[in-house]
Amino acid sequence: MDFFTTYIFSNPFLLMALGAGLAASISGGIIGTYVVTKRIVFISGSISHAVLGGMGLFLWLKRTYQLDFLSPIQGALVFALLSAALLGWVHLKYKEREDSIIAALWATGTSIGVIFITFTPGYNVELMNFLFGNILWATQGDLMALLTLDALVIASTMLFYKKFQAICFDEKQAALQGLLVKPLYIFLLCLIALSVVVLIQVVGAILVIALLTIPTAATAGFTKRLSTLMKTSIGASMLFTCIGMYASYELNWPPGATITLIAALFYSLSLGCSRFIRLK
Repeated sequence: MDFFTTYIFSNPFLLMALGAGLAASISGGIIGTYVVTKRIVFISGSISHAVLGGMGLFLWLKRTYQLDFLSPIQGALVFALLSAALLGWVHLKYKEREDSIIAALWATGTSIGVIFITFTPGYNVELMNFLFGNILWATQGDLMALLTLDALVIASTMLFYKKFQAICFDEKQAALQGLLVKPLYIFLLCLIALSVVVLIQVVGAILVIALLTIPTAATAGFTKRLSTLMKTSIGASMLFTCIGMYASYELNWPPGATITLIAALFYSLSLGCSRFIRLK
């Protein structure tokens, strides 16, 4: 362990990867708390796959029409925000359940992405990076994006904490209290969408669901306070990141996947611990 600690501070790639993982834990822990509490866990999965449509479209436009100013991450951002707005609008206007809308967005975005990827000339290594991710490729730009996202999420939470809490637990009661439920709900979904897009650059579309949900789910059985759950989620995510980075170094495994497996293991243990506490 001492050798790993020494090595990580002498290796800029590992140090940047660790910094990115810890920064991602802050926004992931806070947003993940809202996602789990609101019971829209698969919204992160839906958006992370819906954005493939935007990535495919923007990459196709870039290579077909030589629009070098375009990038897949720009397309991901556009599709993520559109998906969040559409999800919120359909749910609030037509009172549809989120899971049905999530499934439709998931399938539609993925299909659009596959179609445009098929027509895009060249080898699409950029999209493979976004799909599977590699935290070891994190750059200073990625770290700054994560820290900016953290600042936005923290500021939004401090400003709208009680209002977000109200709409997460009971939208109808929140409306009766005079809260502007519709814009608040859509704003919360947009924060989730932004978090997904930024986190995708670090861990990939496949693992972003785990980063947003498992730390919160693993600690939810030990507290009933939303603010405490946010703090424990952030702490758990940081712990999983550190242990996962060390395990991936020792075992020569992919860091993102290793972090996810460590989180899943702790989640399994937490289920048994919380059950034991309730029985006592």
